[in-house]
Amino acid sequence: MLAVAMCAIAMSVFGQVVRKDSLTRQRNAAMLDEKVIVGLDTVSIIIPEHNFGRYDRGLYNYLFIPKGQWSFGLSASYGELNTEDVQVLNVLKDVDFKGKIYSIHPTIGYFIRNNQSVGIKMTYSRGTADLANLAVDFDDDINFKLKDVSYYTESYVIGGFYRNYVGLGRDKRFGVFNEVDLSFQSGSSRFKRLYNDEPKDTRTTVTQASFNFSPGIAVFIQDNVAFNVSFGVFGVKWRKEHQLTNGVDEGTRFSSGANFRFNIFNISFGLMVVI
Repeated sequence: MLAVAMCAIAMSVFGQVVRKDSLTRQRNAAMLDEKVIVGLDTVSIIIPEHNFGRYDRGLYNYLFIPKGQWSFGLSASYGELNTEDVQVLNVLKDVDFKGKIYSIHPTIGYFIRNNQSVGIKMTYSRGTADLANLAVDFDDDINFKLKDVSYYTESYVIGGFYRNYVGLGRDKRFGVFNEVDLSFQSGSSRFKRLYNDEPKDTRTTVTQASFNFSPGIAVFIQDNVAFNVSFGVFGVKWRKEHQLTNGVDEGTRFSSGANFRFNIFNISFGLMVVI
């Protein structure tokens, strides 16, 4: 009888032992059941997700942007450089250069699920560069002059994207996202210069497809306006170029490549309106 009683006491004691992560879940049960009103519906403030690991780390995906919302984004850039009779270290002389580049990048998206959106993105960019004069004087070995050189480029890009947000708090102000997009580009460029005192005019048409992965940060600065920063860290592209010089076909070139590193020159800033 004594042995049976001791076994019963031991089972009752060990039966009350629970895992540490289970205790965390019990303490946060009230927060897990918290609801917010979105339109005419109530939505959980924490988006339920399946835990694929053996240990629950207590990380939550807070509601950032609810299902059924539309997002409209816009980013633009502009740069200009003008020089006249500039001299650099007695090597570059009489530099007369004018350059200008700008781009506009609108997006539209729809949230098919809480914190998940799909949409369309477009980009238009244009750049011009005119080098009226440039003299290079490097000792007695390298001495030459360039003049009447111009370059022009224009491109159009359209693509589709999927973006998944992760809310960082219950106040729905800060969030991070992962974006995957498939884009198609069409563009042209023109390069005019003098070669042996004869004018050369090279025209290039470009067709390109790319698959990109871009993580980023989103911050709501107002109730319906967010500021976004995204970083290009991975991309695969396929590119075709066809070139003509003075109307003569120079040939076609195919190329492809992948980028698996962080590029500081591929950082995008923009505003997004959510309604």
